Amino acid sequence: MNPIRVYNVVPKLPEALRCLNDLAYNLRWSWDNHTVNLFRRLDTSLWNQSGRNPVRMLGSIPQAKLEAAARDRAFLANLDRVWEDFQEYMAGKETWFEALPEKPSDTLIAYFSAEFGLNECLPIYSGGLGVLAGDHLKSASDLGLPLAAVGLLYQKGYFRQYLNNEGWQQEMYPVNDFYHMPIRMERDANGEPVRVEIQMDGRTVWAGVWRAQVGRVPLYLLDTNIAPNEPGDRDITDELYGGDAEMRIRQEIVLGIGGMRALAALGKMPSVCHMNEGHAAFLGLEWIRMLMSSTGATFAEAREAASVGTVFTTHTPVPAGIDMFDATLIERYLGASYKAIGLSTAELMELGRQRAATTEKPEPLSMAVLALRLSQRHNGVSKLHAVVSREMWKSLWPGVPVEEVPIRAITNGVHPGTWISQEMKGLFDNYLGPHWSEQASDPALWARVDEIPHEELWRTHERRRERLVAFARRRLRQQLQSRGAATYDLNEAAEALDPHALTFGFARRFATYKRGTLLFRDPERLISILENRDKPVQVIVAGKAHPKDLPGKEIIRKIIQIIRDRKLQRRIIFLEDYDESVAHYLVQGADVWLNTPRRPKEACGTSGMKAAMNGVLNMSTRDGWWDEAVRESTGWTIGNAEAYTDEDLQDQIEANAIYDLLEKEVVPTFYERSRDGVPRGWTDMMRAAQRSLVPFFNAHRMVQDYYTVFYAPASGDYQGLTAQNLQRAKDLARWRSAIARNWHAIRVLEVDGDRAVEAPIGTRLRVSAKIFLGEVSPRDVRIEIYEGRLDENGEVCGARATLMAPTDPDSKLGIYEFAGEIALNTTGLRGFSLRILPNHRDLVTPFQAGMIQWA
Repeated sequence: MNPIRVYNVVPKLPEALRCLNDLAYNLRWSWDNHTVNLFRRLDTSLWNQSGRNPVRMLGSIPQAKLEAAARDRAFLANLDRVWEDFQEYMAGKETWFEALPEKPSDTLIAYFSAEFGLNECLPIYSGGLGVLAGDHLKSASDLGLPLAAVGLLYQKGYFRQYLNNEGWQQEMYPVNDFYHMPIRMERDANGEPVRVEIQMDGRTVWAGVWRAQVGRVPLYLLDTNIAPNEPGDRDITDELYGGDAEMRIRQEIVLGIGGMRALAALGKMPSVCHMNEGHAAFLGLEWIRMLMSSTGATFAEAREAASVGTVFTTHTPVPAGIDMFDATLIERYLGASYKAIGLSTAELMELGRQRAATTEKPEPLSMAVLALRLSQRHNGVSKLHAVVSREMWKSLWPGVPVEEVPIRAITNGVHPGTWISQEMKGLFDNYLGPHWSEQASDPALWARVDEIPHEELWRTHERRRERLVAFARRRLRQQLQSRGAATYDLNEAAEALDPHALTFGFARRFATYKRGTLLFRDPERLISILENRDKPVQVIVAGKAHPKDLPGKEIIRKIIQIIRDRKLQRRIIFLEDYDESVAHYLVQGADVWLNTPRRPKEACGTSGMKAAMNGVLNMSTRDGWWDEAVRESTGWTIGNAEAYTDEDLQDQIEANAIYDLLEKEVVPTFYERSRDGVPRGWTDMMRAAQRSLVPFFNAHRMVQDYYTVFYAPASGDYQGLTAQNLQRAKDLARWRSAIARNWHAIRVLEVDGDRAVEAPIGTRLRVSAKIFLGEVSPRDVRIEIYEGRLDENGEVCGARATLMAPTDPDSKLGIYEFAGEIALNTTGLRGFSLRILPNHRDLVTPFQAGMIQWA
């Protein structure tokens, strides 16, 4: 029976408590302990029953309890303090951004992501990518950046995990109740819901817009489960990463195209768009369409302006992890969008292909390639990942040396306020100062962790380990009860783990490259380590496999079988349904964080960063962030980044390396205690990890890097190109077209200079050349000497480019002379070549135009 009228029942708060509503609907509470403690003070039991969701809690708290709180002077005084602090925070008068001496005016950064991990009560994320996006918003809020985010509001979100009696992962998809989540529907000036329309498959799909307020940052979430849509279209925002390619392209059209239209409908037009992974690549087409519509520009002109303002972050080190769509799906669902900007199917497909189309087997459209081609600033998420990404995508910049492919590294970070435990924050308040979180990227601040006494640091950490063990026991008992376990097993769960034993955390998405069973490769040797009576070791495992990833599910099943077969239930436990709540306990309470990916498959990884913030030591292979984080006395490295062709041999060697480290270094260091019971060698390492790792591997530093390296210049460039009805963008498009017509004729005719076979170090070598430019002006090219050492193949590598200057401005039949000088400051066999690149003030990089000539 369908209702004839719909209404939303909201809590009736006494006047004195009205501000609780604003506090509940702003997710700042998710990283502010004072606000959480305020809600917990209202009713601790109800706070836990609500899933630590203040909106749900306020909707179910008895009215009598609210009235009593409104008369409680102590509670009201606490509320006043929290409210005053919240208002001061939201005013944002003394933020990092506000203190910048220069910044582009009217800047708005739009951050697009398919998932956001902000808190477990808003389950619209699956793992690392979403949690990283959530931390990005939180740090952007703390720093005061003018940023708005766009995502999708999933009716079911990502799956909930449970294991059957055989250890096989099963999935549940609980339905999200939007009216009990910290989100609000966006409405226009007349009070009507804001809706945007998108054409796909010959019909209109409508999307409503909800807002999650993340401190100072609004997150706009699109929802297609609304009345005007057909049943099939209402399901577009049903599941995160659910369905087939057809569902994925529909979701990504709603995210990219619908997201840009939602911002326009809300009067928030960006000067920078940041695609967090390729899922949002279609926003580039919509931005181009909007510029064409508002200015009358051509596709080429509007593309110059939109792409200069677009940033693309890739998180995927393997091509198999990227969404690909064939021409049939593109034509069916996107035809109306690209035809509106004058593109054919073939032209759009070429924008998203790594190689030119062939008649045998046309390459599908890659969302990552499309994102790269519709943006001009690109980055990987760690230094190693940037190297891998440049190798992956070098064919998009033919002729460019792989080390110069324009994909930079901005290493991920995590939000300190979210991931540092309340107890550790109290310690930092005492020894680093009450405003330490505002200076989280300052190395000088973190140098002061050495002032924290060993005893205080250790007791603080011990309390977190005790909390972790208590939580793990409760969770394990609940898991067993849900499977109808016997009383004996339930009693055993209450005795699982030892609150004083060396505890490893091992939690991740169970993809095969992460090698979830590496620790268990030699069960007998592992058991001898775990069951050492004087120096026991225990492991808490958690994580999910993608519902369609059968090898990943098999890894989980194997771990469960090893635990059962070897009767290790007291030493190793598996916590089901890994989410942010479980992650908090693990990264704050474990002693060692274990990470075993096969190099170089891990783009970055951030769980180890969260652990390090809490003084938890890392043990990891040299992959992702740990490859650049390795420091003496901050943790342990498995192997030494060796390359293997035999994966089984690699697994055997690195499993043995884990056991060796445990037996010879980790366990002895943990259990070597001073007379007061404190392992001072261990606490020295804890302080070293916090002192050297936290200043860099935090989201404040990451967002500051994004702003200074990408956002600020992108905003300035975009505003410059769009001024005066896109005049500079139009000039750039005409210039690019003219250069392209004449580029094929450009060549190096002659190179002259010193010809010594040997030269003393410090010699300055003069080089001159005659270049045929034809119709191209010397001011439109860069002539560079490309000098470096020679590798074993006789090719220049590790080179530096030195600009040559024209010596004869007068053309002789299109021939010009250029000269330059290089200093030979390094010994060994070296050489140089010359290269010609296009040159224009509005090119973000000379490689952007896709034109390069070598001598």
